[in-house]
Amino acid sequence: MKHFNITITGKVQGVGFRETSKIIANQMTVNGFVRNEKDGSVYIEAEAEDIFLEEFVNWCHEGPDRSRIEKVVVTEGELKNYRNFEIYKK
Repeated sequence: MKHFNITITGKVQGVGFRETSKIIANQMTVNGFVRNEKDGSVYIEAEAEDIFLEEFVNWCHEGPDRSRIEKVVVTEGELKNYRNFEIYKK
């Protein structure tokens, strides 16, 4: 198991990014959360087996249809043992 902190910039708010990332995460057995940030980016904490996490990060580079991804920054973090994948709304 690994934990990744992922920040995605570009046109990623108002395009269904959080909802789609939850669907994709559930399909890939990825746990964690996604939230919009004040600077217009999307922040994700994701935990899963390496192969699923790699696929999830690959999806983050694509995003949902209406998004335009400029940059994806991934850093490894400490496992927090999330039980599911949630959308955090501020």
